[in-house]
Amino acid sequence: MAPRLAFLANNRPEALAARAALAARYGEVPESEADVVIALGGDGFMLETLHRTLATQHPVYGMNRGSVGFLMNDYEETGLLERIAAAEQAVIHPLTMVARDIHGDAHQAFAINDVSLLRQTYQTAKLRILIDGKVRMAELSCDGALISTPAGSTAYNLSAHGPIIPLSGEVLALTPISAFRPRRWRGALLSHKDKVTFEVLEYDKRPVSAVADNVEVRDVIQVDVAEDRTISLTLLFDAGRSFEERVLAEQFTA
Repeated sequence: MAPRLAFLANNRPEALAARAALAARYGEVPESEADVVIALGGDGFMLETLHRTLATQHPVYGMNRGSVGFLMNDYEETGLLERIAAAEQAVIHPLTMVARDIHGDAHQAFAINDVSLLRQTYQTAKLRILIDGKVRMAELSCDGALISTPAGSTAYNLSAHGPIIPLSGEVLALTPISAFRPRRWRGALLSHKDKVTFEVLEYDKRPVSAVADNVEVRDVIQVDVAEDRTISLTLLFDAGRSFEERVLAEQFTA
């Protein structure tokens, strides 16, 4: 029996045209009734789609109708059902961020790629880093720091010179952003079970924001980050072009 498909597209003309063509060819159902969600766009839209499926946890098959397409398959109008049937799965567990601001309010958000702390002004941020309640770095002077999932390790984390992580590695990357002191600290690889706490030092003088993918909380004083294994998001990739293969190939790209 063919899977029931829901088609989602970003607002680019090529994505909207692809959605119309695919829906006419394969038929479509509402997102809530779908067996597979088809995302048409780039990597940014794939992240939006995955956030939309946090509650339903529908498998998502992406086709590139955007600019960057690391998380997407090539676009072809024909053979979609066969490609889905033969697809390889990549299971992603998001991060949960709980950020407490200067007013004492707690804000919770999910991150599929990363949680980042960023300085809000010209002043360098000063962060204290705790792992499972134990202080591991008493003071990090920096532009910021981030915790990345394996799925997000090729995004902002890689741009900040963090490591690329295989999806099966069960680790998270803790990466500084333009570290000033200690100048040579390059970050750490943590167990996916670790709970990371950032405490913002001198927050009245050196304000910091926290961002979970596209959700920003400003003027934070403490941010807790942990992987949420109760949520499993499934990405579908064409046979022979699995997520693990893409991550491996990325490490040998000049």
